[in-house]
Amino acid sequence: MADKTIIVVSMKRLFVKALKNKFDMDKKDAIALAKTVESIFKGEDEIEDMSIDKHVRSLFYELHREKLLKLRREEFKEKGKIMRKYYWSFDNKEIKQGAHFTPIKEQPYMIYLKIPSKVWAIHTKNT
Repeated sequence: MADKTIIVVSMKRLFVKALKNKFDMDKKDAIALAKTVESIFKGEDEIEDMSIDKHVRSLFYELHREKLLKLRREEFKEKGKIMRKYYWSFDNKEIKQGAHFTPIKEQPYMIYLKIPSKVWAIHTKNT
């Protein structure tokens, strides 16, 4: 039981770091968002999409775009119709990668240093 608690605490820290990195968030905001998401999951590994509010779903889609959450679809037959259920879960692999990623903040005009000098020479001849 103690090992599982350590893993959960470790993943919470990584999730906060991943939020900070992916969304360029302040640490306090990342902690608050992580607590909100954690409270929605209520300690479960996976939650059904129909059980969440539309505003939460919007947040989850944003986290999904950044690959911090996964969405799984399950199909089944009910009364002759094919039905679908969707389930949200944490993408632990991507959370770990996002936590250790440090975004490079470039200066606004650094892109011009990446343009080869031949291109600049051609451009100056044509103007």
